[in-house]
Amino acid sequence: QIQLVESGGGLVQSGGSLRLSCAASGLSLDDYGIGWFRQAPGKEREGISYISSGGSSTQFVDSVKGRFTISRDAAKNTVYLQMNSLKPEDTAVYFCAADKVATLIFELYDYWGKGTQVTVSS
Repeated sequence: QIQLVESGGGLVQSGGSLRLSCAASGLSLDDYGIGWFRQAPGKEREGISYISSGGSSTQFVDSVKGRFTISRDAAKNTVYLQMNSLKPEDTAVYFCAADKVATLIFELYDYWGKGTQVTVSS
């Protein structure tokens, strides 16, 4: 059974940093890509980053380029989203998702975590 568990969210001031973790079980990161998504109240879920299966490629949405990085630890079966220079508009629930083909399109993902709240105060 594939499970994804996000952690690392919290309350941070504008300009601060957080590192989110997505711990995966029931799959191998060599076979599945992981995407990070976020959803703010009243807004559609937005794809912000992904790392492909095997970790060979990554992608970021323009709004987080230069501020967020994505990495993985295959031994821990965990993907990280390092978020720096956070802004109030980054406030959302952040989700990770898994699929054999990594994209920023949330409809294409089969497996999801339950999310972690990130709140950035001004």
